[in-house]
Amino acid sequence: MIESGYMKSWIAIGFAACVGMTGTADAAQCGNTAGGFENWKQEFSAEARGRASAASLQALMGTSYSTATISADRGQKSFRLSLDQFLAKRGGTTIVARGRKLKQSDAALFASIEQRYGVPPGPLLAIWGMETGFGAVRGNVNTLSAVATLAYDCRRSPFFTDQLYAALALVDRGILTASTRGAAHGEVGHTQFLPKNVLNYGTGGSLDSAPNALNATANFLKAHGWRAGAGYQPGEPNFAAIQGWNDAQVYQKAIALLGKRIDGE
Repeated sequence: MIESGYMKSWIAIGFAACVGMTGTADAAQCGNTAGGFENWKQEFSAEARGRASAASLQALMGTSYSTATISADRGQKSFRLSLDQFLAKRGGTTIVARGRKLKQSDAALFASIEQRYGVPPGPLLAIWGMETGFGAVRGNVNTLSAVATLAYDCRRSPFFTDQLYAALALVDRGILTASTRGAAHGEVGHTQFLPKNVLNYGTGGSLDSAPNALNATANFLKAHGWRAGAGYQPGEPNFAAIQGWNDAQVYQKAIALLGKRIDGE
């Protein structure tokens, strides 16, 4: 779920970011290089006592500054492509072909999900294929290090500080560990949930299980207004739920179009 909710959340907390960088003396100081990361961890841990457990903060202290995360964060360019370019880059034809096969082979799973959440197979398979190639590429960056790095980094520190607290809660629940690995921004599982979304929409168990991830994804869409039987193309009622998944317009249109093709419409 790369970039999911970033723009809306960034606008909502932009003022808080400015205060955090110039205000209270006891706030952990963000930075834009690796040099201050270790000191930031100490400051953050001191602030977090009482809100995060000692065990989770110990896991945080074992994190390292993730240069891979910063490189990925600064280099996102595919969302600037046209829809046709984006689909070609992401392998849209392959996603549709594989999605149709999985829709048939896992028909019972998708039927149970649709019965519970009202979400048909197409958009779920489109998201799954787009995010990780149906689980083939889930990332190999340490999740806690990625989230901690972005919480420390000044560019979007408030947003990722919130994600970091969620990640620490997931450590306490045994869903994340100090060795969990995923995508560069801290996303995990088959459909790439950020930690706070795991807390809010996870339906139990690890999202490295495809059924768990697909149920969580359907739960997310339902929570964002999905209505059973309504259309999900641009201008139709359920398109707003797809917009909630990712802020990039080209991504939203791609999911809607691929989902429609997978569903055979």
